[in-house]
Amino acid sequence: MEISSLGSIDAVSRLTLGGGGIGQVWGSTDRNEAIATVRDAYARGVTCFDMAPLYGDGEVETVLGLAFEGSYPSASRVTTKCMLGDTPAPAVEQALTSSLNQSCERLQRDFVDVFILHGYVVPDDASDLLRPEILKRIGVPQSRFFEHVVPVFEALKMSGKIGAWGVTAASTQAQNLHVIDAETSPDVVQCITNLLDSPGGMAITREGADPRAVIAAADARGIGVMGIRAVAAGSLTGALDRVLPERSPEMRDWNRAAPFRELAARIGETPSFLAH
Repeated sequence: MEISSLGSIDAVSRLTLGGGGIGQVWGSTDRNEAIATVRDAYARGVTCFDMAPLYGDGEVETVLGLAFEGSYPSASRVTTKCMLGDTPAPAVEQALTSSLNQSCERLQRDFVDVFILHGYVVPDDASDLLRPEILKRIGVPQSRFFEHVVPVFEALKMSGKIGAWGVTAASTQAQNLHVIDAETSPDVVQCITNLLDSPGGMAITREGADPRAVIAAADARGIGVMGIRAVAAGSLTGALDRVLPERSPEMRDWNRAAPFRELAARIGETPSFLAH
């Protein structure tokens, strides 16, 4: 396993165990299997674990705490998140600190290495974006982010409760780059990182995605990049594990990736390995 840094967080494994699968986001599993998965990942060199309360309604954080029995190896790195959405400005601090405290309790930890805003920073007037029905749940208006969210993140970092903070940079490109270029910028961004440059069903804007520009901008500022959707929600694997509507973004990506699967077969690699 190659070891790198993630912005200001050093000695991080290049591959991370995401919490979606062991948090039952992609289908049912059981706690014993999830705990065994965590332990096997660590034994094989994975030291970074990307959690979130929404993965199984806290289950994934509980699993990680049980897997390490509250005694984490010094090499381990843990990230978790908070979905703020359209939380009113006066309630932002309470929402973030309460979520973090509950996460730490489930994780059996006193702190997390990276605390990430789950969702997107969106324009204050987001009326022209896709999926308006869910924006109140996943979108934080830009002015509220800078005036109320960033100060809380910085205060948590100063207190030692978190080592760093981050955002998911998969919003409109203007917001992605504005957050990165701000005077007080995140330590880490989660960014779409796959061979199709596709956000799939995560897209909230009609503009074409340009995640490589986001990665370049983050790199120029010394901001760590956590690549997400490396296999494009299954589109860059050998087989889909679920039935998808033909017109769904993921099905379109699957069809686009047919030549990629052929290439993987020719060189004797699995598509998922090659995608990573």
